[in-house]
Amino acid sequence: MCSASDNQPLSPLPANLEHSAKSQISCQTSWLESLRSRGLLQDMSSEEALSKLPSGSKFYIGFDPTAKSLQLGNLVPLIVSIHLARAGFKPIILFGGATGAIGDPSGKDKERQLLPREEIQKNISRQMDQVTKLFAHLGVQPDFVNNYDWTKDISILDFLRDTGKHFTVNYMIAKEVVKTRLNGNGISYTEFSYMLLQAYDFYHLHMQENVRMQIGGSDQWG
Repeated sequence: MCSASDNQPLSPLPANLEHSAKSQISCQTSWLESLRSRGLLQDMSSEEALSKLPSGSKFYIGFDPTAKSLQLGNLVPLIVSIHLARAGFKPIILFGGATGAIGDPSGKDKERQLLPREEIQKNISRQMDQVTKLFAHLGVQPDFVNNYDWTKDISILDFLRDTGKHFTVNYMIAKEVVKTRLNGNGISYTEFSYMLLQAYDFYHLHMQENVRMQIGGSDQWG
């Protein structure tokens, strides 16, 4: 997926965009082709697998609560979510109570300032309210989850044994965001581990909620 990079708060949809989001995707038109024709597709892990997903499959989109408001860059993934919901897919909105506590290294040349847990929770409440209003206005009801709920009780030993062993350092440092930081100010182990927590989110939601797809901004592709 692709997304803008902007630090302005998320504002209401303009009328023409709202009309576009409300329009149903035709049964005769692939939802992938519909999104592609709108310029909303950039990267996919497997187009063939996605094209075979049945209507009613669950997908999720995640936001880290590192600010009081969602940003303009979150708008494109939200628009994609609305189109998918209109096509019959079931949306889950994930708030990163855990990932937001360590900070996403993408798009940053130095480590983010870590926020107190109380501030993270307040940001989640504000952002959840924004998403609720947006989806309600368009007639879509998503489910909300917080990845802190399933990570807070995992021990570091269990996480390294059960999750870390499936990833090689070679694979992780090949990611553009990591290479950029290694060539600059460096990257802490905390930030380096961010992608493992992201991967665990998908695993957990797939196992517990039968989630079949994740969408996000192109910066999340790595």
